[in-house]
Amino acid sequence: MNERRIALMRILDSRKKYTARELAERFGVSVRTIQRDLDYLQQTGLPLYTEMGPHGGYRALPNRLLPPLHLARDEALGLFLMLQLLENIPDIPFGSVRGHLSEHYYAELPQDVQDSIDQLKEYISFRMLPTHAESPYTSIILEAALNKRRVNMHYRSASGAKWTQVYPIGLYFDHGYWYMPAYSRDRIILYRSDRVITITMLDDTLDTLPTLQEWLASEDSRIGIPSKIKFTALGVRLAGSDALFQNVSHQEGQAQEWQGYIPVEEFRYVSRLLLKYGPEAEVVFPKELRVQVKQLLQDSLNPYLKDAKADDEEKDN
Repeated sequence: MNERRIALMRILDSRKKYTARELAERFGVSVRTIQRDLDYLQQTGLPLYTEMGPHGGYRALPNRLLPPLHLARDEALGLFLMLQLLENIPDIPFGSVRGHLSEHYYAELPQDVQDSIDQLKEYISFRMLPTHAESPYTSIILEAALNKRRVNMHYRSASGAKWTQVYPIGLYFDHGYWYMPAYSRDRIILYRSDRVITITMLDDTLDTLPTLQEWLASEDSRIGIPSKIKFTALGVRLAGSDALFQNVSHQEGQAQEWQGYIPVEEFRYVSRLLLKYGPEAEVVFPKELRVQVKQLLQDSLNPYLKDAKADDEEKDN
């Protein structure tokens, strides 16, 4: 594809309408040459819409093929590293791009660049948290968020499957799962997209919805309870992988502790999060959170105490 045709594709991609004569004058060629270029672009997959009459012209349809990428060698290598990372994320929205890049774009690269990419695969790996939870509706959810439209979904909640209507504001991927914050009943509720049984996009829109980034950057409006958690040296190292506790003080000569505000609604989540720390973390206050962690630890210990009791009885017999 020559440079004029690439430039022509970009112009038509601007969503504007051009006549063949306007395009010919723009590129300094004949109308016949432009029409041959347009025929070529259509044959290569660019969906052109033609309007006849005095106000007619050519324009690209919405689901069109975009101009080809022109990348330097290092840029092509970086693109395929990103592609390899994406291959480890299940059910990514519009995921067909992965197969397209792997098969079509790769096949058109020079042999030396293909060889470099093949060699890279032997020296780099992205270790992702494995998950078997399928999320087949991520593309629909993201389309609804982009267009601020309501969805009707059958959702598998803790109390059982139920139908509900919400306005998704986006998607984010965390620890092997896709999460969908959505507006419902005057507040944002967090849903797991793998728990969506079926979903349909409705016509209703809500222009006042925040974007996902706006929501993530907003402050939590819930009232937080002053909290302090004390960590051992090993606990501080473990806390580095938890977003909630990353600001643990671990300077020499200072207490290794985390202080902040935790909403009461999050006590159950935080108490379960602290279970993995075992003796490496201790809730100093509030008392309610300390009691919850203590109860969870006791509940975790009870099955082993039963085994110990059975072993003692067996010895006595």
